Amino acid sequence: MKLFYSLYTFIAFAGVATASIGVREQTVFASLSEPIREFRTLDLTSISSEQFTTFSHPGFPGRSARIKKSTFCDGGVNSYTGYIDVGAKHLFFYFFESRNDPDTDDVLLWTNGGPGGSSATGLFMELGPCNIASTNSTKYNPYSWNSNANIFFIDQPIGVGFSYHDFSDSPSSSEEAGLDVAAFSAIFFETFSKFKGRNFHLTGESYAGRYLPVYAAAIYDQNADLIAKGLTPINLKSIMIGNGATDFLYLMISYYDMQCTSAGIAPVQPISTCVRMKQTIPRCDKMYKAACVEHFDLIDCRAAFDFCQAELMMPYIEAGYNNYDMSMKCVTNQDCYPEQDDIAEYLNSASVRLELGVDSDFGNFTSVSYAVNGRFWASGDPLHQTQLYVAELLARGVKVLIYAGAYDFICNWVGNERWTLDMEWAGQAGFAGVPLREWLMDGNPAGKTRTNGNLTFATIYGAGHLVPHDKPNESLEMVKRWLADVPM
Repeated sequence: MKLFYSLYTFIAFAGVATASIGVREQTVFASLSEPIREFRTLDLTSISSEQFTTFSHPGFPGRSARIKKSTFCDGGVNSYTGYIDVGAKHLFFYFFESRNDPDTDDVLLWTNGGPGGSSATGLFMELGPCNIASTNSTKYNPYSWNSNANIFFIDQPIGVGFSYHDFSDSPSSSEEAGLDVAAFSAIFFETFSKFKGRNFHLTGESYAGRYLPVYAAAIYDQNADLIAKGLTPINLKSIMIGNGATDFLYLMISYYDMQCTSAGIAPVQPISTCVRMKQTIPRCDKMYKAACVEHFDLIDCRAAFDFCQAELMMPYIEAGYNNYDMSMKCVTNQDCYPEQDDIAEYLNSASVRLELGVDSDFGNFTSVSYAVNGRFWASGDPLHQTQLYVAELLARGVKVLIYAGAYDFICNWVGNERWTLDMEWAGQAGFAGVPLREWLMDGNPAGKTRTNGNLTFATIYGAGHLVPHDKPNESLEMVKRWLADVPM
């Protein structure tokens, strides 16, 4: 499962560890509550395309930004690449201004999942301004999400993609990584100061179902420190999660529905297998809730997870269907998604890396860090309930969009719909009372949706795990409506 790396892996795989970059003196950055001594404004028009321009701010000791201008990927808009440096941590990003109106349009952050996946996948295969065309070229993407939004793609957590730590260290939980992303976001908006106060949306897919609620909470809570320092708070407007791994118990139980009913495609398992799976569900539910929810015990929770996985997920894998699109069978993921290998070769080109400003002694780019993946699984990060964060965000007025391609298996629409219905929040009864209805695009059904208050659930017909890749026009229309507060 190379493309999106196995979501269900406890082993820290060998290889793919990010190379250590020249060691720098480690800086312990001060609290955001320290008084501001002076301000500095960065003029984006003065940023060089030949080398990094470094930006620092007295309100963020130990943090800085290294930025270079670029015509990379979409020459029709202002674009930048670089690093946000937080002490010994260095988070790589790509930033593209809106094709519509960069001076007024919202700002989006995109991250892929994993844990351990580079957001280059989203950039070059899904929603970025360009798609990979070959190992040495890209092509214009007319359905990019920067059609009417400013968007940056971030390689996170530390150790993923082009991001690195001076001392070969990286987070092992979403809560740790969330502090880095909150710090990144604060210095980003101070650096690109013309975007301060804009509506800000966190977007992503797959393991971003775990990442984004945690990261949004860290960004929201950080605002109190920013305000205390006289800085502009981050205007967190929404989170948008595509085919998310937000609650693994709901996903595990939903695997019966996806294999034995017509929830995705026609049933793919023989009756005998479906009967066994159906009988297994109560035991899986009981074991998982006892060990992972009611009282979290990492060893017992892993045992419960392993049991559920063996009984409910493995029959699908053994049947040979694509984990990310049930309508496809693939010998390897590269058979279904050949772009993945092209992206890695493209980003390892010396000329491309020079254009991006990647540190010269960085090792090979890989689409997934199995070292990061292993650390997250070893800590049990995927096994915690993340909808608790979603409920708290909803209570504070943050909008939430949960969308899913109808053909995805691994993080399917059935499991995602169920946790949104069962989540305890002020609007639960109202949300559950709204029937699913079809949403239309150009008069044709594009999927189903349900909305109550600031929570929306939606499906996209004909799409798998990678909705912007599979249904680019429909995914862009969904985003446009979401940003404009237009019902789907």
